[in-house]
Amino acid sequence: MSAQNPFSARNTTRYPVLPQGEAVENYASYAEAQSAVDVLARADFPVKQLAIIGNDLKSVELVTGKMSYGRAALGGAASGAWLGIFLGLILFIFAPSGASMPMIFAALLIGAGFGMLFGIVSYSVKRKRRDFSSVMQLIAVSYTVQAPSELVHKARNILHGEPVPAGADAAEQTPPAPPAA
Repeated sequence: MSAQNPFSARNTTRYPVLPQGEAVENYASYAEAQSAVDVLARADFPVKQLAIIGNDLKSVELVTGKMSYGRAALGGAASGAWLGIFLGLILFIFAPSGASMPMIFAALLIGAGFGMLFGIVSYSVKRKRRDFSSVMQLIAVSYTVQAPSELVHKARNILHGEPVPAGADAAEQTPPAPPAA
């Protein structure tokens, strides 16, 4: 997935809006939809006009384990250590010397200590209300590749391996009318 750039020329509205057009194809996973867009890109299709839309969003919370004081202390120490390394490196950048390496190590230990303390205190406050750790995800049930109406048939022909006439415009890409019975 890619994030939208708020400064791009394509972002002309202040609030997000659903893209206009028709569904080219539906897919069960994001990887399949992304692969379809890759196929279209290799066929010199104007992929800038495509959109991958996630349908039927579900919020999924995956339980990663039972929470305990030890686990809270370890998680707090790890995040505090990262903060300590970061601050130690900033100090090293502004005051580089031979004595800076012990300062980075000291910042790591101090950060881990404060993180451990914070982790234990926050767990003791939340205890009995939430005795497990988890991660939250937002997942779509299916994904739709969408294109402007005038390009839908061309995209479908490319994805299904059918030949696309060179220089064909949108009017020529419409399917023929069924024969009269």
